[in-house]
Amino acid sequence: MDTLCDQTRGLNTAVACFYFDFAARKEQSATSILGSLLKQVVSGMERIPEEISRAFQEQKEVIGGRAPRLPDLVKMLQAVTSSKRTFLCIDALDECAALHRAKLLDSLKQILEKSPGTRIFVTGRPHIRAEVERRLAGRAVTVSVGPSKDDITIYLRVRLDEDETPDAMDESLEADILRKIPKNISEMYVWAMIPRTPSHIIR
Repeated sequence: MDTLCDQTRGLNTAVACFYFDFAARKEQSATSILGSLLKQVVSGMERIPEEISRAFQEQKEVIGGRAPRLPDLVKMLQAVTSSKRTFLCIDALDECAALHRAKLLDSLKQILEKSPGTRIFVTGRPHIRAEVERRLAGRAVTVSVGPSKDDITIYLRVRLDEDETPDAMDESLEADILRKIPKNISEMYVWAMIPRTPSHIIR
């Protein structure tokens, strides 16, 4: 994310991100996620597009007022991302509840259909790979990523050296940490979602 933000600084480009938290998975619906992404994209604009302002105003005028619904958010994101190059980054999709995940993937697919300049990057664990590739047929480029066990061991040694309570650690516990954690690190996938049109390849 930091690299992407640095490389796009000063350009007519929007970068927005969302991280899934397992503890809040019931609250993190497709609607709240797209709402967060929309807010980030719009906040970087000099002025709020007229169609966005109008859509929110129409929702306020409904009896009692209400927040925009999922189809409304999809249309608003289609509108703002079609006018400028946009990167949407979603981390830990596997932590999203299955029902919300299905709606989110379908919504992202709709956004790509109307926004040729948009690139969507999603990370997740292997067990959702089939679902992602099925719902985004022909649009998702899959890359397997993961640190080596040696990298994890080096990182753990550094953190153990920085431990502020070294007396709580004995040689046996340290050996268990260095043996078990690297062995249990699982593979991760990154999906780069792109428009179907061949001329809109990732650059």
